[in-house]
Amino acid sequence: MRRWSQLYLAALVGLLAGAAHGQDYPSRPIRMIVPFNPGGSSDFTARIIQPKMIEALGQQVVVDNRAGASGNVGVEIAVRSAPDGYTYFLGNIGTMAINPSVFPRFPVRPLRDFISVTMVVDVPGALAVHPSIPARSLKEFIEHAKARPGQLNYGSSGAGAAQRLAYEVFMSRAGINLVHVPYKGGAGAATMATLAGEVSSTMVTVASFIPHVKTGKLRVLAVVAPTRVPQLPDVPTFAESGFPELTVGSWQGMYLPAGAPKPVVQKLFKVMATVLADPWVVERFTLGGAIVLPSKSPEDFAKFMMEQNALWAKTVKALGVAGE
Repeated sequence: MRRWSQLYLAALVGLLAGAAHGQDYPSRPIRMIVPFNPGGSSDFTARIIQPKMIEALGQQVVVDNRAGASGNVGVEIAVRSAPDGYTYFLGNIGTMAINPSVFPRFPVRPLRDFISVTMVVDVPGALAVHPSIPARSLKEFIEHAKARPGQLNYGSSGAGAAQRLAYEVFMSRAGINLVHVPYKGGAGAATMATLAGEVSSTMVTVASFIPHVKTGKLRVLAVVAPTRVPQLPDVPTFAESGFPELTVGSWQGMYLPAGAPKPVVQKLFKVMATVLADPWVVERFTLGGAIVLPSKSPEDFAKFMMEQNALWAKTVKALGVAGE
């Protein structure tokens, strides 16, 4: 009886401590780690939600860009942070679902070392070419590449980037061969390389392309999305162009280091639900080519994460890019 009383008392103390933490939280500024440099879709997402998160939390939320190793640098910094609710991590399809298979020796395992809080947005991808490439359709680009096997290159935001793998799928299905050139720092770096003519093409997020398409500095040939995106209504999807397997964009999600108190998880989920329902936030994401997709619950997002990790493990194995 005495032992059960001690266990009950310990559980009660833990419950009260968690409740107190939830009532006081947050009491100081919060760091939101973004594993890529400014200019890409992750930073684009962070900068839109940041001011509304500040309003909802009543504390400063500082965006901390930690780029490198296809996002793995930021992942490791986030995991090593104290699980006290004062470090958030804005992960994406690459860092949280693809990298675990591309970098099997990397010590961090997202499903084990993070708490999945909620999906934030999905950002459709697209294939864009430098204006020096004469192709004005995906069909013409394939013909151009077939006539120059191994002579053209393409840029990506890293070995584990979703769009890099999508490009590999595209090349495999189209029967073409371009040299892969990975860039450090997210979609922005690969986009700038294409603008400069360092690479002939790239496949990154629509949000990274839109400003340059409008000025004629890049030409988008197809989008990786289930349907055409409003910002590029004249650009067909890959499915329309004969590649029905290429419909997955680049989702972004909010995470906490494993061990974060449950009240903090619940608080962050509610805050993100409020932020993502804000008309100002929705409008800016829409203008940037992103789709707001909050999860129904942290448990729902965790299930989605398990499915995504399994899906991309099979894809990485099939393409033979694991271990890079």
